[in-house]
Amino acid sequence: MKRLVFHVDVNSAFLSWSSVEILRKNPEAEDLRLIPSAVGGDPKKRTGIVLAKSVPARKFGVKTGEPLAQALRKCPGLQVISPDFRIYNRSSAAMMALLAEYAPVVEKFSIDEAFLDMTGTGLLYPDPVALAHEIRERIHRELGFTVNIGISENKLLAKMASDFEKPDRVHTLFPEEIPDKMWNLPVGELLYVGHHSVEKLKRMDIQTIGQLARTPEPVLKKVFGMKQAHQMHNYANGIDESPVGEEEAVNKGYGNSITLPCDLVRSEEACPVLLALADSVGSRLRADKMTASSITVTIKDNTFHTVSHQVTLAQSTDVTDVIYKNAVKLFDQLWDRQSPIRLLGVSAGKAVQEEYYQYTLFDEQARQKARSLDQMVDSIRNRYGSDALKRASLLNSKQTERIGRKHRKEGEDTERENHE
Repeated sequence: MKRLVFHVDVNSAFLSWSSVEILRKNPEAEDLRLIPSAVGGDPKKRTGIVLAKSVPARKFGVKTGEPLAQALRKCPGLQVISPDFRIYNRSSAAMMALLAEYAPVVEKFSIDEAFLDMTGTGLLYPDPVALAHEIRERIHRELGFTVNIGISENKLLAKMASDFEKPDRVHTLFPEEIPDKMWNLPVGELLYVGHHSVEKLKRMDIQTIGQLARTPEPVLKKVFGMKQAHQMHNYANGIDESPVGEEEAVNKGYGNSITLPCDLVRSEEACPVLLALADSVGSRLRADKMTASSITVTIKDNTFHTVSHQVTLAQSTDVTDVIYKNAVKLFDQLWDRQSPIRLLGVSAGKAVQEEYYQYTLFDEQARQKARSLDQMVDSIRNRYGSDALKRASLLNSKQTERIGRKHRKEGEDTERENHE
């Protein structure tokens, strides 16, 4: 039986989800997707990077991952809003629940992407393309945002297909369509072929995916090594045997992870992301009146190699600052300072009901002092929304100062803001 795989990808996810939330609260507001706009750092300070952009902003040359100040020079009228990961997590969960109504197996690939294994569903859904349009239209109608859906016989080709013309489209890329639809594309558009690999391939006079597909694997091994050469050669020929699996999420339980819109290549860029993740984990613990005695940080690089590291705390906690500081220490120990980071995750384990944990008087005094800030933040956010308060003050820890020292010397324009 031939496999059938869908890849569902939200169009400009952070911007779309923010826009849907704004319109939900105020139907008369401008739709950010229809004007030059971006999700990024602090619009008042012109700091941070562009995490997502609208199609009109792209026409001004605004790019994802560039400094916000640079984007504003390109497009002075650019409307910038701060990211809100609570909205993004909620929107992502709603989409995953909808997809689960159709597919026997759904693999959440990232916060805004999912693979659906539709193999063997031919009797229920005889026309895969018609089904994909039904899913696309239902997401737009019920959830308010658009997606691209790619269809093929494996995950690689389905994901490649979903990256074709956007937004709000359905595309196929079956093996017989590879020569016409994929081989003429620049080699840099092949999944998981990064900038450095592209430069090496160009020096070998390999410009397109088709040229890479026709290059003998032993020739590639001399430049890239056995493992990378084998993967690149297979992918260029549309070969991918990886299953669609309901993988255990990094953020199972009290945790959170996010696939970044562009790879992180410097330590200091990770701190605001770790803080936002720690903030989310801490608020969920407090909402459930739970405390955790272990913290785990997970890193996935751009070759999809995943590593994680855990620490057991002397005292159980639900305090954001404690979770964050331990996450930064773990990150500092874990990352090799070379592999570009695609995903970051922070999770809290060994959770127990708060009232069952015994503290010394000194511990409780210190804990309550830290918790007072968290409770104030939780209360104000619950009443006025997630954007009401930012946790910029937590970036003043000594650990962050040490990691961020080099970054601050490079100037304000490239500084990432606290995401929540």
